[in-house]
Amino acid sequence: MRLRIHGGRLIDPSSGHDAVGELWIEDGLILSLGRAPRGLKADESFDARGLVVAPGFVDLGSHLRDPGFEHKATVVREARAAAASGFTTVCCTPDTDPVIDNAAVVEHITKRAADAGGARVLCLGALTVGLEGQVLSAMHALKAAGVVGLTNLERAIKDTAVLKHALAYAASAELTVFLQPEDYWLGRQGQIHEGAVSTRLGIPGIPAAAEVIAVHRDLTLAAAADARVHFCRISAADSVKPIADARRRGQAVSADVSLAHLSFTVDDIGHYDPNFYVRPPLRAASDRSALRKAVKAGAIDAISAGHEPHDGDAKAAPFGVTEPGMSTFDTFLPALLAQVAAGAFDLPTALAAASTRPHQILGRDGGRLVPGSVADLTLFDPACQWQANAETLHSSGLNTPYLNQTLTGRVVATLVGGQWAYRNSSPV
Repeated sequence: MRLRIHGGRLIDPSSGHDAVGELWIEDGLILSLGRAPRGLKADESFDARGLVVAPGFVDLGSHLRDPGFEHKATVVREARAAAASGFTTVCCTPDTDPVIDNAAVVEHITKRAADAGGARVLCLGALTVGLEGQVLSAMHALKAAGVVGLTNLERAIKDTAVLKHALAYAASAELTVFLQPEDYWLGRQGQIHEGAVSTRLGIPGIPAAAEVIAVHRDLTLAAAADARVHFCRISAADSVKPIADARRRGQAVSADVSLAHLSFTVDDIGHYDPNFYVRPPLRAASDRSALRKAVKAGAIDAISAGHEPHDGDAKAAPFGVTEPGMSTFDTFLPALLAQVAAGAFDLPTALAAASTRPHQILGRDGGRLVPGSVADLTLFDPACQWQANAETLHSSGLNTPYLNQTLTGRVVATLVGGQWAYRNSSPV
């Protein structure tokens, strides 16, 4: 199929291109920006006037719950929800049941996602068998099955020697290790950021030092193993500098921050609102400000959704016994645009952090509007206002602090590999 998208604002963060124009797609690849080659005719045209046309979003670690936790969400529904939210690629975390520590589970998830016809789903494999932090997974076999990285999520590997060997083994398989840094002993009993709010509410706190200490430890071990590492959901201001310093020394390290940590602080928990219970915890306003500056400066590479859909029962309890996590696919675009409107960074920077750089972290082609690139695109209306409720949200998870709020910014269409994965407007 040869597709012509015309009249939209084309933004390519990789080249700095930002202008209204035409984009041509053929056989799943971007053919050209601007006028088509002489004599070329489109099989289909899409009027994108008033829309932004940009590389599709990429999430580096979302909990799709399937297999094992289908009462919370399914791969099929979440892949479609991701596409409806502008995501063209989503990395599935390995905390399924069974855990993604063998090829059979990888094949199950990728087939289910492919059949869904939504966003492309890639798997992160478990760093240790069963995510138990004791026995190393069969990393080479997982790579052969198609995983794009390895992680133990927030499940602490208490034995530092095990983590050291895991990093070395991952390096031999040429797989990036996705780390969620938190010192087990400092964080094991906590739920929110340690400080005045945790004291007032009587909720056990997690100090920022729990993350900062783990970042330093992991960087030291990764350097010794010559391993490529990516830090997920950085939340503390003091974590930024050691990561940036390691990169300047030539260490293969990258980092992301969740959009929730750019949007909210521990003060938003108010009177025990469980929709603000996330791990790592929302921190102080000073941390949020530092993280925004780090994204703007490129010290933090990517912005993640960190999508964690839950069933109603998981959040319908006193704060201390609810399950952590936010459902974020549906609200990702308006929350990202809110950061731009607040002056945290400009729109091209936001799109680079949500698409171009995540592609680079995964070592995959994409995130660019240049001839020859895969046509993974999102088209969105930056001015459209809509209300987030059970009828308008595509994800199974309604555990979002934006529920019943009016938001600005709506995805109109998404293409994955040049094919419509989502469209709520008819082409003309």
